Amino acid sequence: MDALHKLPWLIHGFSTRSGGFSKAYGASSLNLGFTEGDRRETVERNRAVFLREIDALGAKKELLPLVTLRQIHSDRIHVVSAVSKQPEAGDGIITNTPGLVLAVQTADCLPVILVDPKRKAVGVFHAGWRGTLRRIVEKGVGEMRRNFGSDPRNLQAAIGPGIRQCCFEVGPEVRIQFEAQFAYADKLFREIKELDPVREKYPMLFLTARAPGHSELPIQLFLDLVEANRLQLLDAGLSARNIHISPLCTACRTDLLFSYRKEGGVTGRMLAAVGIRP
Repeated sequence: MDALHKLPWLIHGFSTRSGGFSKAYGASSLNLGFTEGDRRETVERNRAVFLREIDALGAKKELLPLVTLRQIHSDRIHVVSAVSKQPEAGDGIITNTPGLVLAVQTADCLPVILVDPKRKAVGVFHAGWRGTLRRIVEKGVGEMRRNFGSDPRNLQAAIGPGIRQCCFEVGPEVRIQFEAQFAYADKLFREIKELDPVREKYPMLFLTARAPGHSELPIQLFLDLVEANRLQLLDAGLSARNIHISPLCTACRTDLLFSYRKEGGVTGRMLAAVGIRP
């Protein structure tokens, strides 16, 4: 994302599934999460590869420390200035301390990076549908303003690869919750009636007394997580031109990305990372 690459002090990147040492999820996969199917030592090697790839190195070419979270699909955001012994529970991290690399894990949920070029502050957020419903990125902008004096009009946002509306089917209870929170909820959902070849060929079998005379076909609902988070960033005061969005869908591109849904829960994890050079 060109706007972020122009900042020489900034470390940032979104990983893919390629180029690592893991074998649990395909040959040479770059699994960056401590999953049950992979060895911890292998994941550590993969993380080192990723950190070098995004040039997360200190003055002596040592790897910078990685700050991660115990993610819980929440709106909890932590301000950090050092690496803690145990990962905090939450889904957002912000800092203005140089020499730290903040990261969240994803395998369908959206990773969102925020960068303040004026104040030299950064943040990264894990936005699944639950975190989006709780307005985690909107609150993230507020936390950067409160802690670092960030003006939302100056912030740059990068929304990384995640599951897109084409593949993110949800139940009606999810739409009900979004409708209770957002006036624009109707813009976030797409409805598709399930096709039934038997109904098409033999419609008389499904006649009912209800108008218009036939029983209703089940409806599939698809949520646009990307648009939901883009609208939150706009509501928080960001300029539309400062919101940069990856076109990649994790479920469509399992050749390149991990997808928890598409792979039946047996998959690796990617990292979205951001930091300030020491």
